[in-house]
Amino acid sequence: MAVPGIAWLIILFILPFYAIAAVAFGGLDPIFAGPAPTWNPLEWDFTAFRTIVGELVSGGPAQIFFRRTLLYIAIAVSISITVGYPVAYYVSRHGGRLKVLLLTLMIAPFWMSYLMRMLAWVNLLSDSPETPGLINQLLVDATPFFDSPVNWGAGNAAHMTVILGLVYGYIPFFILPLYAALDRIDRSQLDAARDLGGSPRSTFWRVTLPLSKQGILAGTVIIMLPMFGDYYTPDLMSGQNKTRIIGNQINSLIHTQGKAPEGASLTLLLSGFVAILMLYYLISVSRAAREARR
Repeated sequence: MAVPGIAWLIILFILPFYAIAAVAFGGLDPIFAGPAPTWNPLEWDFTAFRTIVGELVSGGPAQIFFRRTLLYIAIAVSISITVGYPVAYYVSRHGGRLKVLLLTLMIAPFWMSYLMRMLAWVNLLSDSPETPGLINQLLVDATPFFDSPVNWGAGNAAHMTVILGLVYGYIPFFILPLYAALDRIDRSQLDAARDLGGSPRSTFWRVTLPLSKQGILAGTVIIMLPMFGDYYTPDLMSGQNKTRIIGNQINSLIHTQGKAPEGASLTLLLSGFVAILMLYYLISVSRAAREARR
């Protein structure tokens, strides 16, 4: 019965990953300078891979993009937890008859293309003097602090614009598993905490929050993984060099003549880093399951 699942993994994961390695450790077409994959591991050339590793160690472009990516994702995940936890908590504890409606509203963004949702924000943040976006209209007309529309895609504002774009795009993926974890908490444990004299605040910090830790971790992993490979959000929300992240660099290298092996090498390094995060998540889940059985 495991054969279909194993075949699925081989076809859709192992083979594409091996193809990336063949490009990373391969050569270039002598005529068109395109990637020439080397399928035999005994003939692999690690020159491009060493170049990318050298950039990561010595402060080259790869390190700059990697550090910016980590910073963006750390802030985006922090905002997602700050915003998403109260939402998931309210729906699970106080949703009542409206729980189905609230869950539907949370899932509603999935019905629309991610690209269309980002383009909608581009229009909302437009700084055109003739037809400014709704956000700039409110800032200029309703507050005394802005005399002209703000260019949200440039300057220092561009960093926060891209981060908020990541939050908006992925926060539903964080809320849903967290809601499921909160909804599974046995209410008798909360009642026991109150019977023992715990206030609502202490019950939350000592019972609810620890029991929902796995939901927070699951939601964090779910949104972090696609964020590391995201490149269209910075392009759409800003398009500035200062907001490019590692996904943009990989995309640029892959489509630059003669740079495909370096782009594939950066992909392998990013995959290895993400695999470490996934390993930590799996170990944490396994440890929590063992403690729950005791």
